[in-house]
Amino acid sequence: MKKTAATIIIAFALISGAMAQSTYNRAIGLKAGGGISITYKKFLSANNNLEAQTTLWNKGFRVSGLYEFNFYHFSKVQGLSIFAGPGAHIGFWKSQYQKDYNSKAEFGVDGIIGLDYKFKDLPVNASLDWQPAVTVVGDAGFSPSFGGIAVRYTF
Repeated sequence: MKKTAATIIIAFALISGAMAQSTYNRAIGLKAGGGISITYKKFLSANNNLEAQTTLWNKGFRVSGLYEFNFYHFSKVQGLSIFAGPGAHIGFWKSQYQKDYNSKAEFGVDGIIGLDYKFKDLPVNASLDWQPAVTVVGDAGFSPSFGGIAVRYTF
């Protein structure tokens, strides 16, 4: 998993310097890190979008919804922006973990911060983010372990 993530990061870094920005309205794809997620983004305006994620991870299943602000675009690297925003998640533990966490499910608030890149000549978007969470129902506490690298088809 670490080798795959490193390969994707290197490829992203090499390719990103050669491409320029193109806008997109929606995107769907996969995200790795903290589990494997199906991710869907829908822009509400040029600087705001919603993102939904369905994640399978080693201890269960998790659904997250995020509202993201795309607040800075790099003029020297068109297509690259910084985003951040709030969200929430609900997760369900696998049966072997339910006893450990004294719960079948959890609910909490999320935050997200990352970099987003839209390739100019390809219908592809890539992002790198960190998605910490505070669980308030279930196994309460701070979890820094979500986030990762996403590659999406844009349309």
